[in-house]
Amino acid sequence: MKKLLFFSVISLSIISCNANYSSYPVRTNYPAGSATSAVNTEREYAELIKTYKPETAEVLNDLLNADSPTALKTSVSVENRSPCNMVLTISGNGFFKKIPIASGKVGYTMVPKNQNYRLSGMLCNSSYQSTKFISTSYAIKISN
Repeated sequence: MKKLLFFSVISLSIISCNANYSSYPVRTNYPAGSATSAVNTEREYAELIKTYKPETAEVLNDLLNADSPTALKTSVSVENRSPCNMVLTISGNGFFKKIPIASGKVGYTMVPKNQNYRLSGMLCNSSYQSTKFISTSYAIKISN
């Protein structure tokens, strides 16, 4: 009888250690290149576009007064030639900005001159990343 009770307790202990993995939360932040990246980018784009204020006048002044030695900032413009909206992140020493760029449109901003910047974003489930030293106005065209 004691052996039966002992084996019953051991069996119950082993069964209770069995984890039910189906009750764990589902991971929703998939890595770059996954099927949900376009959805996440579109969601971020929709949120940013509500409050984003383009620096149109400053960028035009920079382009018309190109290479002004007294200017502390210069322009960065990005043409999105893909069929997808994108959010471009520009980061540098003490600078961080996200720019929503619609499909077929141009996004732009002003950045302090003579610094390294990291430009990154998702474009139709493809990752874009670049590091540039920017000292004068800079323009790029991105397509998928």
